[in-house]
Amino acid sequence: MAQGRNTLMDPPIEDLLDKVDSKFTLVALGSARARQVNSYYNSLGEGLGKVVPPQVASVSGKPVSIAFEEIAAGKATYTRADPEEEAALAAAAAAALAEAELGVEATGDEAVDGAESLVAAGDAPIEVLDVEVEDEDPTAS
Repeated sequence: MAQGRNTLMDPPIEDLLDKVDSKFTLVALGSARARQVNSYYNSLGEGLGKVVPPQVASVSGKPVSIAFEEIAAGKATYTRADPEEEAALAAAAAAALAEAELGVEATGDEAVDGAESLVAAGDAPIEVLDVEVEDEDPTAS
């Protein structure tokens, strides 16, 4: 007798959540990888850039399903930027913005204050997950 599934989703959401630290990370990782898969399919035959093809042999042709299967298989992973590095980048962006708008050079505390004002205003860059995909032939396994 065939073994049934408790959910209609394959791979199960529980397996996917074991691969990431939160639901929000799963959504961000899945959507970023699905956009990459969709871009790969859209650029076939054009030879534009290097887009990594799907890393799993999937029955589904839908980019989100392929992305979730890659996450479940451990083929699509994520890394988070170091908070200190993010703060330094925000300070550099604030200094560049202050220099461009005011024509003055912002350093030290001025740059940090500028970064804090960007964050408070909502103009600071949001955290983006770097999606890492193993570049190998999906039919080899």
